[in-house]
Amino acid sequence: DIDELIKAYIHTAKWAQSIGFRFVDVKCCHGYLGHEFLSAFDRPGMYGGSFEGRTLFLRRIIEGIREKCPDLLIGVRLSAFDMPPFQPDPQKTGGGKFGPGIPVPSEKGAAYPGFGLNRSNPLEVDLTEPVRLLEMLRDDLNVAMVNISCGSPYYNPHIQRPAFFPPSDGYQPPEDPLVGCVRQIHCVRDLKHRVPGLLMVGTAYTYLQEYLPHVAQAVVRNGWVDLVGLGRVVLSYPDLPADTLEFGELRQAKLLCRTFSDCTTGPRNGLISGCFPLDDYYKQSPAFDRLTEAKSKLKARLSDGADR
Repeated sequence: DIDELIKAYIHTAKWAQSIGFRFVDVKCCHGYLGHEFLSAFDRPGMYGGSFEGRTLFLRRIIEGIREKCPDLLIGVRLSAFDMPPFQPDPQKTGGGKFGPGIPVPSEKGAAYPGFGLNRSNPLEVDLTEPVRLLEMLRDDLNVAMVNISCGSPYYNPHIQRPAFFPPSDGYQPPEDPLVGCVRQIHCVRDLKHRVPGLLMVGTAYTYLQEYLPHVAQAVVRNGWVDLVGLGRVVLSYPDLPADTLEFGELRQAKLLCRTFSDCTTGPRNGLISGCFPLDDYYKQSPAFDRLTEAKSKLKARLSDGADR
């Protein structure tokens, strides 16, 4: 099955090239299969265990695309470090909302199987293997660009998607969201310093809101990163980059993403992802009523549980 999946990646890249795309992004982040293999320390067989085994899936995809589509540029979106899953603190859950996030207890005495972290202390980042992987992508696989993210939005959304308002079915932030922004910016800065010559795109800037263009300008100007990538904010304010570059200011600041997290809550409930609070397209869609209903039911269950 793994071999067939690798062939599917390569076949899809050929499709992309045939209809005019010059670039494909191989996803190796956020809990997708390419990311999961990176932490397969205890997996038997050729796709687990050693660093070589855990990166084999990604390497074979890139090598296959390179062979079949030699003129196609290749990028990789990488979760550079993991973190253990978080869950709401049951002692502080109630009154219509979940408690702050706490790490899910791991098996006592066992090394945590996470990529890019200290396996004995999984809350501590260790970039040794991520640097090794990035050097491989640069030197051996001729990857054009890497977008650096982290973790998985399904297990620990606060670290790669810092938000003042967390997903309605998630936990409250266990840290100030700015801590997550700074952690990611510093991680990318360290990787850029240790793996020069590889084009890097940074993430986790949306929470900065009005300050986003200023921080973006500073990190690029100081060589901490080559490009700044924007995710959630373009669902609510797609013209932000154009306005910033053309006018030097955010002309529609009322459309800035305020991290309401409905763009995350929607897909968690089988709905489309979009900015339901600020973008009229989503606000007027049938999905808006279904999302409101799902959030109301969840709040009622939480309140009921607290009363009991």
